[in-house]
Amino acid sequence: MFTSRRLFIFCFLYTVTMMATAVFYFQGYLGYEPCVLCVAQRIAAISVGVLALVAAIHNRWTKFYALLMTIAAGLGVAIAGRHIWIQNLPEDEVPLCGPSFDYIVDAFPWQEAMEMILAGDGNCADIHWSLLGLSIPAWTLVAFVGLLLVGLTLIFRKSQQ
Repeated sequence: MFTSRRLFIFCFLYTVTMMATAVFYFQGYLGYEPCVLCVAQRIAAISVGVLALVAAIHNRWTKFYALLMTIAAGLGVAIAGRHIWIQNLPEDEVPLCGPSFDYIVDAFPWQEAMEMILAGDGNCADIHWSLLGLSIPAWTLVAFVGLLLVGLTLIFRKSQQ
């Protein structure tokens, strides 16, 4: 049986792998610039990773950290799902291209910025890469579902003595 600490360390390493793949392979090697929803998914992944690392180091309040991690993973699932939905829209329904993530965050109030980010834009509809028929957001969705399941396992498992 895996201890809670080991599961948190696994989640941390999993998110580090996700981010390394995004930054070094997709952005660095292939030259893909992330769209606003990609950046939002990265923020969700970093949030899960940081919470998992803090939980592994602290090694107390397991269910509390697992709940926070599950919420962050759930947000990642929702954002990735929205991204996949935008990618599957008919071409005439795809939103227009908009400003970058940095500009949105700097230029607009928080609530309006969040609405613009979650609405996505035309760049979010582009599918540059796929593996086994799944695009990058689909693989990200799979990863977030895995993290969500680990979080739920940590929440609902019996406390270790």
